[in-house]
Amino acid sequence: MKNKILQAKPYAWLIKKMFYQTLFILIVAIVMVLFIRAAGQGYIGNMITQIISMCLGTEWDNASNIYHYYVRNNIDTIMVATIIIFFIIIFRISLSWFTKYFDEIVSGVDQLAEESQYKLVMSPELLFMEEKLNQVKDKLARRSREAQEAEQRKNDLVVYLAHDIKTPLTSVIGYLSLLDETPDMPMEQKAKYVHITLDKAYRLENLINEFFEITRYNLQTVPLKKDNIDLYYMLIQMADEAYPQLSASGKEVSINAAEDITVFGDPDKLARVFNNILKNAIVYSADSSLISITAEKLENATSIRFENEGTIPEEKLGSIFEKYYRLDEARSTSTGGAGLGLAIARDIVTLHGGAIEAKSDDTHTIFIVTLPDTL
Repeated sequence: MKNKILQAKPYAWLIKKMFYQTLFILIVAIVMVLFIRAAGQGYIGNMITQIISMCLGTEWDNASNIYHYYVRNNIDTIMVATIIIFFIIIFRISLSWFTKYFDEIVSGVDQLAEESQYKLVMSPELLFMEEKLNQVKDKLARRSREAQEAEQRKNDLVVYLAHDIKTPLTSVIGYLSLLDETPDMPMEQKAKYVHITLDKAYRLENLINEFFEITRYNLQTVPLKKDNIDLYYMLIQMADEAYPQLSASGKEVSINAAEDITVFGDPDKLARVFNNILKNAIVYSADSSLISITAEKLENATSIRFENEGTIPEEKLGSIFEKYYRLDEARSTSTGGAGLGLAIARDIVTLHGGAIEAKSDDTHTIFIVTLPDTL
């Protein structure tokens, strides 16, 4: 029965309860007035007549005539007025019946901020409010938990990066010290040390850039400067720029798109999206494999699809777009970045009113970016 009422209107039961309580108070007021009148019939009339006689200084007969003319002839009106007065008095006294609901709601709101695993419990009449507040409480708890986990991942990552920075920095200092202390070092050995030092310096630069990525990550207030973009040229240029990373592992990129295909958006931001996805594909795809990029027009939208050999475990698919999440859970940051690339890509695509998703099976992983033609 209660569920049927809630389905009709969430607060229907509360309205029904308040209606019956108000009706009960009215009936009590009527019964009290009728009882007083019945119990005091004759006595009340005589008392009123005596009061009139005393106040006006007149005889009993004259006072009785005044009573009959002004009181007896208007008894119905007086009864109604008396019932109203009694109703107001009783209603005011019984307001605690109603205010307790507000007290429960205020108490429930106060408990939302408490980190308690216990559910809020309210009166049956406030079941609709109990359910709403518990939903909000669960949502706040979940967001707080996610924020704490993200902050912990960020702190762990900063510690890992700080630790990993020491390794290339120590190597750079060590090899430069050798070069400085041994000016007559053979050219072949000197070239070898310079090459190693340069590699370590590049590695150090990448780690420092990852620090900057972490500290400047805030895309919610970034304005978009939209324009019509030559999507085919952007993808070709991106593939050319990634050639050194691709060639190092024998990988290739295939662009499948019409040469006149365009998309409407912020060129710099979308280039960052595609670069981040391509970088992810390069890092996690099989050696000597093909990375396929396909762009095509849909109805009122454009789809850009990145496909590579390699799989993402199903349990990790739902987390890869989270901040600071990395598929490589190893402590070292030598593979993968700060875990911001795909999170940044998702936020930029969302700012454009689009969507990004990832799919993976036993052999391939696919990222699909869908951008509306206008927003």
